[in-house]
Amino acid sequence: MAKIGIIGGSGLYDSGLLEDSKQIKVNTPFGRTSDLVTVGKFKGVDLVFIPRHGKGHSLNPTEVPYRANVWAMKELKVTHILAPSAVGSLKEEYRSGDLAFTDQFIDRTTKREQSFYGGNQVCHISIAEPGCKYLRNMLTMEARRLNLSHKERGTCVVIEGPRFSTKAESNLYRQWNADIIGMTMVPEVVLAREAQICYQTIAMVTDYDVWKTDHTVTLDEVIKVMNENVAKARQLLSEVIPKIADNDCSCKHALDTALI
Repeated sequence: MAKIGIIGGSGLYDSGLLEDSKQIKVNTPFGRTSDLVTVGKFKGVDLVFIPRHGKGHSLNPTEVPYRANVWAMKELKVTHILAPSAVGSLKEEYRSGDLAFTDQFIDRTTKREQSFYGGNQVCHISIAEPGCKYLRNMLTMEARRLNLSHKERGTCVVIEGPRFSTKAESNLYRQWNADIIGMTMVPEVVLAREAQICYQTIAMVTDYDVWKTDHTVTLDEVIKVMNENVAKARQLLSEVIPKIADNDCSCKHALDTALI
C-alpha cells in the first residue's frame, strides 16, 4: 500500500487529516526535522506530516532543514509526498485563490544543499521533469471533479527569500515565461527524487507578486487568501489520498543511472 507524506506549507501546520495520530522524533544524518513528525492514518491510509516551517512558522525558507525532512520521509517508508505551499503569480491567468500543480522550476536559490550525496560519491540526478506525473494527474482529476479553480501545470521561479522580489526581478521572471514564484520547491523536489519518492507540489496562489502595477502585495492580504486556499487544499487532499496507489513510477528508479 502507498504511504503518503505531507510536507505542509504556510497555513498547514495542523494538517487536519490525521486520525489516531502521534508525534515522533526522527533522527537523521542531516540533523533535526523542521519539527516533530506526526504519524497517523486517514481513511485507512498511513500518513506522515511535517510542518515545513515548523510550528508557528519559526523557520524562514533558507533555514528549513530540507534534507532532514525528506530523509525522515524516506526513513518512515513514505512512497508519495504531496507538498502544499504558498506562491505568487507572474501571469494574469494564474489568479489569486487558484491551485497550481507545478511541473517545472527555475532555481534562483543560492544557499541550500541540494543533494544527500557528497564525499566519495556523486549523484547526477535527472530532474528534467521535476514533479511526479502520476500524482499531478491524480490531483488534476480530483480538482476537476471538485470544481476547484486550478492550473494543471506551471513553471515556478524559486527564490531564496525570505524577502519578496523587486519589480525589476518580477518583470524579468515574467520575460522568462514563468507562471508562479515561490521559495521552497527547491531543493525539496530534488531531494525527493534522490530519495526515489514520488513528489508533487500543490502551489496555492495568494497574490500577483509585485509586477502588477495596480496591485500591492501585503502580508495581511497573503494570509487572508492563504487561509482560503488551505481549505481548498485540505478538501483536495482528503479526496486524493485514499486513491493513491503504490505504483511502479519512474520516480522510484531515479538512482538507476544517477550514481557515480
